[in-house]
Amino acid sequence: MEQNLSIARNIPVAVNEDKMRSARRKRTVLKIVQYVVLTLVTVFLIFPFVVMVIRSFMRDGYSLMEFSQASTLKNWKDLFSDGAYMTPLLKTVIIVAVNVVVMPLASSLCAYSFARTKWKGKELTFALMLATMMIPASIVQLPLYVLFSKLGWLNSVLPLTVPNLFGGGAINIFLFRQYIRSLPKELEEAAKIDGANALRRYARVTLPLCKPILIFVAVNAFTANWSDFMSPLIYMTSEDSYTLAVAIYQNTVGVRASAINVRMAAGVFMSVPPAIIFLLFQKNLIDGLTVGAVKG
Repeated sequence: MEQNLSIARNIPVAVNEDKMRSARRKRTVLKIVQYVVLTLVTVFLIFPFVVMVIRSFMRDGYSLMEFSQASTLKNWKDLFSDGAYMTPLLKTVIIVAVNVVVMPLASSLCAYSFARTKWKGKELTFALMLATMMIPASIVQLPLYVLFSKLGWLNSVLPLTVPNLFGGGAINIFLFRQYIRSLPKELEEAAKIDGANALRRYARVTLPLCKPILIFVAVNAFTANWSDFMSPLIYMTSEDSYTLAVAIYQNTVGVRASAINVRMAAGVFMSVPPAIIFLLFQKNLIDGLTVGAVKG
């Protein structure tokens, strides 16, 4: 009798252990499948870039299987040896440097006005600003081209820099506004009691606390302007005014149309800085989106 009771007690334990082992096996199989799928997707996405890197170090007329016999640094030397790409590179660096500084400061200043100051029509103005994000970019390209043409700004860096002085984009203003509203008001109230005006409170109190979102907007400004192709293609029509992306596409800066490997080297060169920036500021990019998301 006692032996039967002991067996009866052990049956639920054995059943539970079998269920736990089965659940562990399912989780293990599911994890293996997930890793296999992610690996295949990664290989599929990175394969074109790997081919581009390999071709940038190869002589013309060789296949990828002949890389050991055809490897060379000549493509990279040709890319900059005659200075043909240096002018487009310099223009690109100027545009990127200006926007990396201007866009965070301009959007943060506009956002501070929406978040901390009181003025008539503020909410309506903010709503109209957000509504501009619904307008397709292709709709405003022609009016902007006519405007910049009338101002005499074509074939210069002005169309790609001056508009960012007026806010830096609705999405950036929105992100800054939400972040600033999550900051404690007591700090600004203390500065206000000490006699600081709104501009001083913005510069001395609020702006230093916005480091995560400042870095986020600055990194986005760098990547967007470094790889921007359409805007320079529209507003910079002369060869002397090309940015690096347009110069690589047009292939009219001293590189033969058949020199595919040289263009591959140029493509690799354009891909490296955004990748480095992303790796350096990956944590800040995540913080810029998540900090201040609870309060709003």
